[in-house]
Amino acid sequence: MLSTQFNFQLPRGLMDETGQVHRRGIMRLATAKDELLVQRDRRVRENSAYATLMMLSQVITHLGTLELVTPEQLENLFTQDLGYLREFYNRINQQGNAKVASQCPNCNTQFEVELVLAGECLATP
Repeated sequence: MLSTQFNFQLPRGLMDETGQVHRRGIMRLATAKDELLVQRDRRVRENSAYATLMMLSQVITHLGTLELVTPEQLENLFTQDLGYLREFYNRINQQGNAKVASQCPNCNTQFEVELVLAGECLATP
């Protein structure tokens, strides 16, 4: 079965205009239409670096309580969060999942783990 939506959690979070921090979100796979919309945007033609924010705003379907994520909101991301979203986007769109190949340094067993940043613990107590 093809997964088209993936949950993520930002390391720091996006703070909105009310001071609320949004960390958990959902990103969907990108489409050709998304690419076309990004390339047509005036801001992207004036500054190609803006393409990342435009694309992320297309594919992030929820972030915290935000159901619409705009490029203007994403301008306020911390650098660590932007880097995380870029990596997450690349993983799900190029490899179809958010998993990273790993190997145990002791026994050399190979396994996959979900993409998380150092210092994050997703284990449940």
